[in-house]
Amino acid sequence: MEVALRLFVASAIGALIGWDRERADKPAGLRTHMLVALGAASFTLLGFEVGDHLAPKTGDGFDPTRVLQGVIGGIGFLGAGAIIQNRGHVSGITTAASVWVAGALGSAAGVGAYVLAVFTALFAFGILRFVRPSASSPQTSNSPMSPPSSKSSPLSASSESASSE
Repeated sequence: MEVALRLFVASAIGALIGWDRERADKPAGLRTHMLVALGAASFTLLGFEVGDHLAPKTGDGFDPTRVLQGVIGGIGFLGAGAIIQNRGHVSGITTAASVWVAGALGSAAGVGAYVLAVFTALFAFGILRFVRPSASSPQTSNSPMSPPSSKSSPLSASSESASSE
């Protein structure tokens, strides 16, 4: 019953983050975040199961944190797939970060750290829902990574004239 509770909590808190991403029409939404959190919890639980199974046979202890290291690396690859670069403009970083957090939520639920999982989910939800980039943020304006706009600003006009001298 404890296993089912851990998997349920992972799915539910993954859903909270995924719902917000889907509501914002992002590529990784409700189902993706639920599945990442559920998978991370499942792998974490599997690490404990394997450790319990192997310990009597080998006499060695099993370190479940090694499973967490694998989960973190695998989720990093998922997140990298969400990041898109197009003509110097990078997008999808917040989606990648939210998928990474969903993995942490699942891992926390998998080890039974419910308080950590719930508070992490609440903080992540609050960040995604209420913290917005400022108007001067590189995410919303031209940055060195983004292509220059077609309109020239007074600053760019003066720098162009200075460079032509």
